[in-house]
Amino acid sequence: MEKLKDLWAEFNEVLTYQIYDSENIHITVGTFLTIVIGVVAVTYLLRIIHNIVIKKLPEADKNKFVSIFSFLKYLSYILVIIIILHSSGVNLTVLLTASAALFVGLGFALQNLFQDIISGVLMILDQSIHVGDIIEVEGKVGKVFEIRLRSTRAITRDDKVLIIPNHIFLTNTIYNYTQNHNITREALNIGVAYGSDVNLVTNILTEIAEEQKGVLKNPEPFVQFDDFGDSALIFSLNFFVSDAFRVPRMRSEMRYKIDARFRENGVTIPFPQRDVHFYQHSPIALKKQ
Repeated sequence: MEKLKDLWAEFNEVLTYQIYDSENIHITVGTFLTIVIGVVAVTYLLRIIHNIVIKKLPEADKNKFVSIFSFLKYLSYILVIIIILHSSGVNLTVLLTASAALFVGLGFALQNLFQDIISGVLMILDQSIHVGDIIEVEGKVGKVFEIRLRSTRAITRDDKVLIIPNHIFLTNTIYNYTQNHNITREALNIGVAYGSDVNLVTNILTEIAEEQKGVLKNPEPFVQFDDFGDSALIFSLNFFVSDAFRVPRMRSEMRYKIDARFRENGVTIPFPQRDVHFYQHSPIALKKQ
């Protein structure tokens, strides 16, 4: 019994050994061990919660939860350390006051990082962007393949990766082509010469759209006579697709077909023309050489 008491006394002596000792801050071996145990316990607890929640989520939302979970994990570590230090008698007010200038400097330096992280959490909770969505940001179109806590990644039509800071989704206007559904309406503008048979033009454009691979049969494509232009009659060929990512290539294929079909039927695509008129009050004098 005496040996156990002696071992316990020695153990308490080790636990109370001062690692750092000042007027307001006293950190012992026991405080350090408590922090380690607390961090390990929080890690295992969060891992259990993660496994429970991830099983109930759809596959598309699992990556989003991983980002939120990472943010919550680090936040939990900070709270555990603060609570343990406060319970151990550490005067955190003095510590925070002494570090105020440092925190202000870090705040200014990391404000964009925190802005992106908060925006990422709000995006995930708001469900405004999903993996697989086709978006347009600052004139660039891309398909989202990963949503992280700080940034969102999309692949463009020329197979380049677009890394978008998350705060842009909250501060800028973003076009989401597939937010409501995958079907989008696209248009192709064509100008034909004055005097062309407009009904023939309409029929040719409609047939080309109906024959084009990737254009949906329902809703049906349609042609609009948009305007009388300066040098041409302006038409628009409107069609619906379920994969807006391939639209530029589809437009190119349709333009080839339009050019060939117009040539076969004698329909002219004009180039810009201008009539220049000279007004002279008297005949133009010609100099003899």
